[in-house]
Amino acid sequence: MTVAFRIPEIETERLRLRLPKASDLDAHIAFRASERSKGVGGPYDAPSSFHHLEGIIGQWQLRGYGRWMVADKDTDAPLGVVGIYHPMDWPEAEIGWSLYEAGEGRGIAAEAARATRDYAYRTLGWDRIVSLIMPDNDRSIRLAERLGCTNEKPFVHPVFGTLDIWVHPAPEALQ
Repeated sequence: MTVAFRIPEIETERLRLRLPKASDLDAHIAFRASERSKGVGGPYDAPSSFHHLEGIIGQWQLRGYGRWMVADKDTDAPLGVVGIYHPMDWPEAEIGWSLYEAGEGRGIAAEAARATRDYAYRTLGWDRIVSLIMPDNDRSIRLAERLGCTNEKPFVHPVFGTLDIWVHPAPEALQ
């Protein structure tokens, strides 16, 4: 039996933000097994990465919003995971981004994060969203700064340790 699961898709100039699918699994496992995943607490093993992808899909059902697989609009190749992340032990919903090697250095994370922020503000009607970033994750800090975020305060997580809360500009500031 096949079960259909739909989430909203967003298209940008170069990207499609869509539901993860089975063909994305190898790229997701490879990213999470690499040293590049240190900024999100990695590296991780393959079973953990499979469960992580399941959780990405499941948050949509539980909260009504979540993260997308970021895919190349022309080829559908997976480039990373970006969207709204909100586990129970987080202080508030955040825009999170994890780019696979194929998506690095091309402005993909910024393009997908802006689309996510627009979705949070225009579709969900929110007036605040943040990004939680490890203090030594220089690449994510630079991206947050390019997105116009400001570092508000630290948050101490029992597993990930200290994370800085970067506040995205409010909707009225983006107009």
